[in-house]
Amino acid sequence: MKFEHCIRCTICVENCPVFRVNPDFPGPKQAGPDAQRFRSEKDKTVDHWVMLCSQCKRCDMACPSGVEPAEIILRAQQRYGIEHPRTAAHLLFANNYYLSQLGSVTAPLANRFAAAGIGKKILQRMGITTYIPFPEFSFRTMKKKPKPAGKGRKKVAFFYGCFINFYRPDIGAGIIRLLESLNIDVVLPPQWCCGLPALGNGNLALARYFAGKNVDSLSDYVDAGYDIIYSCTSCGLCLLNDYQGIMDIPRAKKIAENTYDLHEYILRLIIEKNIRPEFRDVSRSVAYHIPCHLRAMKIGYPAADLMKMIPGLECHILDDACCGLSGSYGFKKTNETTAVQLGKRAVSLIRKTGASSIVSDCGSCRMQLGGLSGMDAFDPAEIICESLAIDVKRKNTKNREGRKIARPLPSV
Repeated sequence: MKFEHCIRCTICVENCPVFRVNPDFPGPKQAGPDAQRFRSEKDKTVDHWVMLCSQCKRCDMACPSGVEPAEIILRAQQRYGIEHPRTAAHLLFANNYYLSQLGSVTAPLANRFAAAGIGKKILQRMGITTYIPFPEFSFRTMKKKPKPAGKGRKKVAFFYGCFINFYRPDIGAGIIRLLESLNIDVVLPPQWCCGLPALGNGNLALARYFAGKNVDSLSDYVDAGYDIIYSCTSCGLCLLNDYQGIMDIPRAKKIAENTYDLHEYILRLIIEKNIRPEFRDVSRSVAYHIPCHLRAMKIGYPAADLMKMIPGLECHILDDACCGLSGSYGFKKTNETTAVQLGKRAVSLIRKTGASSIVSDCGSCRMQLGGLSGMDAFDPAEIICESLAIDVKRKNTKNREGRKIARPLPSV
């Protein structure tokens, strides 16, 4: 955190999506390095506007001096959360892992409550917005016993994250089949929430608790020769950056050095000629929305590189717009206007491509863009599985009105 190195060029402000639509947010320069010069540990923090930052990290990417305004603001958010009463929405989303466990166990009841008018009214009274449908909880979660790796085969430990585990285990199952079809052995290590929801809602202690348990578990697999694979870009950014950074978790560096994006890992194996997948024709046009946190990892767009190998697939890459949801950020009533405006801008860019469906690595991006547009939104792994003729039984999803519909992948 080098706020003294800020040269006040305002490039970070020009790249901030929240500043573009919300006049109450002064921008990353003022909320970050400018305000940091006047923050005192002796005085109670009064800069409530730091909570308007969505932590998209675009300012960090844009800064020519390496100041990392988002990191400065994130630390200010943690302090503000400690010194001021947290809202019900912040408390709920910080404990999203536990709530999701409960929602999964009681899936039929929880899903009915979230979709019912009375349920929406209760959520709104708690400061939670309902402009897009909540994803349905899945009663079945990701459970698979570890198995010994075949001799000479690559072996990976899959960090699947909360979204896949509690809402879309069908995507997780497809990813396992995808990796196994490429002669890669997969195990599901004991794991907890990556900690990002707690971190983003001002509960650093809970975030560190989750991070510590994950590092303890994943370290054993790294020591046994496994590579760590993630598919959620926000989970990946947390594992790679926040564990070593603001959370300051011992042995986090070892995890970061052995952790890879799913598509980055597959692409590397193809380049090294360890695998030769035979992609089949997928005659379709898709709009590939690049998540902000994928950009922040500076690994390029590996899923796009893989989709370019699929015959017949027309892939429009859109990396200029934030979807606006940013995990739990857009589900807070205080951020609804910002989230909707940013989401509608992203949707307008998608519609201009003429694509028939949306693709994005991030579950939140798919929720937001699919909900606002009414279009089908897929994980890149689903498209790759289709091209490799890997059967994926897709879970029922919801359209923007919340009506339950089946969305099978279109046939080739």
